[in-house]
Amino acid sequence: MDCRLPKSEKLHSFGAIRRLFTEGRGGFIYPLRYMVYAEAADEMTAEILFSTPKKFLKRANKRNKVRRRMREAYRLNKSLLLDSAEPRHLQVAIIYSSKEVLDYKTIENATKRILEKLG
Repeated sequence: MDCRLPKSEKLHSFGAIRRLFTEGRGGFIYPLRYMVYAEAADEMTAEILFSTPKKFLKRANKRNKVRRRMREAYRLNKSLLLDSAEPRHLQVAIIYSSKEVLDYKTIENATKRILEKLG
């Protein structure tokens, strides 16, 4: 399994992000909130967006640390999402929603549960 996270797998189009947050469905698994928008496709693909609001973590170094942990957890476990039976194109946003910086294991467990639910 390819464990890279190239730019083609990152959600960066303004229109796609707007559609994700207006038409997508979401959920919450502590400490992560997620939004997902699915379209029919020929093969299983996913674009992902990671966000850590300044509202919860004021210091940029803490926001960056949390974002790095979320990206790493997704990168190592994205096979849970991409090994789905029905092919579709997913657009996913994962938003950190805790006021303290949690350890990697907690973030990874929440990410795994989200990916299993979406897969």
